Amino acid sequence: MRTDITKINENTPWTEMPEGSHIYAAGTSAMFNTGEWRTNTPVFLEDKCKQCLLCAPVCPEISIPVKDGKRLAFDYDHCKGCGICAKVCPFDAIVMKEGIEP
Repeated sequence: MRTDITKINENTPWTEMPEGSHIYAAGTSAMFNTGEWRTNTPVFLEDKCKQCLLCAPVCPEISIPVKDGKRLAFDYDHCKGCGICAKVCPFDAIVMKEGIEP
């Protein structure tokens, strides 16, 4: 049985729920605001940024949008606060702050 996860709600009977630990489609995290999970939040210091873009490809949630060759503000709806972006930034343009608010 395969259930469309976008149609599951509080009225869905348990018999129509998909089994746990099964991934039915790739890229489904975009449908959920998973940023609420984080305990640390990256803060973008634009004045220090040299637009090297080393941060964007290492983000596991693609929460650092890039447009026209420049990085934009974080997508906090999906950022989980892992801090990888801050670790790779050679210009200290990303700092981690405790809590979920930037």
